[in-house]
Amino acid sequence: MSNQFALTDDQMAIQEMAQRFTANHITPFAAEWDAQKHFPIDVIKRSAELGFGGIYVGEGSGGIGLGRLEAAIIMEAMAYGCPATSAYISIHNMAAWMIDSFASDDLKSRYLPSLISMEKLPATA
Repeated sequence: MSNQFALTDDQMAIQEMAQRFTANHITPFAAEWDAQKHFPIDVIKRSAELGFGGIYVGEGSGGIGLGRLEAAIIMEAMAYGCPATSAYISIHNMAAWMIDSFASDDLKSRYLPSLISMEKLPATA
């Protein structure tokens, strides 16, 4: 039994996409955001174009239906640029996943589209 681990081609493509997004839209600005205590809503919403508003949400509900490993790949790439932004994307996806997994069809139809598009941004406490 081998102890070696390798990403699949699809996982590497996801990683490269997340790294590119981070390098272009997060890393150059992260220090300024921290210094100004700025929550980069515009960048967070822009990540929805890549499906980052519904990472765990099933495709039938409008998400991209990825697994935890793929999500971890995305979060790791984003955390390289800004851990706080990456953490928020993770929290956002946890909330969207819970609605997709446990809510009634009525609640799903009312909330998931605006969460996946990141028109609405949830929080947990």
